[in-house]
This record gives sequence, C-alpha cells and structure tokens, in this order.
Amino acid sequence: MRTLVLNAGFEPLAVVSDRRALVLVMTQKATIVSADARHPVLAARASYDRPSVIVLTRYVRIPHGRTIPVSRRGVLRRDAHHCAYCGRGATTIDHVQPRSRGGADSWENLVACCLKCNNLKSDRTPAEMGWSLRWTPKAPHGVGWVVRGVERPQAEWDEFLAAA
Repeated sequence: MRTLVLNAGFEPLAVVSDRRALVLVMTQKATIVSADARHPVLAARASYDRPSVIVLTRYVRIPHGRTIPVSRRGVLRRDAHHCAYCGRGATTIDHVQPRSRGGADSWENLVACCLKCNNLKSDRTPAEMGWSLRWTPKAPHGVGWVVRGVERPQAEWDEFLAAA
C-alpha cells in the first residue's frame, strides 16, 4: 500500500509506503488526513488505521528549479505510448535528432516510437525521411510529474491532486 504525503500547506510532496507513513505519524512528524479502516495495521498490542493521505506538521521547503529527469519510462508515459510518427502503439523511444549527429538525451529530442518506425528511421532525421512529428516534444509539467509515484493515484488522493 502507498500513502500520499502532503506538505504543511497541503500541496503534494511524495508517495511513500504505508509503513513509512505510519512511522511519520507515530513520531508526530505528520497527521493522518485520510485512512483506510478496512485494512488496519496490526501490532502486538494495538491496531492502527492504514494511512492513505498524511500531512506533515512542519513545512518542507522545495527548490523551485526542481526538474524532472529524462527517462525511457517518462517519455513513453508523456506520449501516452503512441508513436510520434504513425500514431500506433509505441514500445521504444527515438531521438528526433539522432545521437550520431549530436542529438541530446532531452525531453525535446526524445519521442515514443513504434519498433517499425524506429527501424525505418534509423539514424536519419524526420525531414530526411519526409516524415513529420504528430506533436512537438516538450518537458512534462504538473504535480503528477514532480511527485514520484502519482502515476498510479488512488481514489482518496483525487481532491489533493486536483488542487495542485
């Protein structure tokens, strides 16, 4: 089970295990906002509700320049697993400007791609192939990208993630 951690100002910070969340609550570093009473945590002498959302008691300052690291999984997720060239299901990623020609591993140069298009394109640019991109690749933004683990949100988190 996972728990959404909110900063003291109720903005989403992270997703942690329910065990870590319970430790934060027991050490009085956080309080429970929403709990799952159907699946309690059993201890030797007590039973605790399993926290699904907690809020920290002290505000944690987050640097503004927090960037999202580029990853294969992130590119596929950003492009909804659709090929940027033909629109079919994508299983690989492709460098728009090939690495062999100085293309960088950046959000703006990587796109999701199906295996067929990736093999056809090889180390050429889309312009050389006579192809065009279906969308302009750019870095993702929003709380779902900054907070790790939010890609599979639970229903209890909706009200806290919608405000961010």
